[in-house]
Amino acid sequence: MPKVKLTIVESHCRSGCHIKNESYIVEDICPPICHELWNNIYPNICVLLNGGNLDYGNIKEKKFEMTCPDNSRVVIRGEVLEEF
Repeated sequence: MPKVKLTIVESHCRSGCHIKNESYIVEDICPPICHELWNNIYPNICVLLNGGNLDYGNIKEKKFEMTCPDNSRVVIRGEVLEEF
């Protein structure tokens, strides 16, 4: 099963939960990120964990970039870590 790396690209988090450049590896459980952000990105993570591709601009990729539902205060990138 692939793994998805989540990286905080930008952060102006009101609660201080996320700091720019922190990252998490997702295999099968939720990492320690806020629930609002997790609920927003989970459908894309599920697609990537199951081998799918996502729309990324005008192309299909094994990655995504999304924002926090709290006025886009946090930007997060998710990408598949290829297994060697």
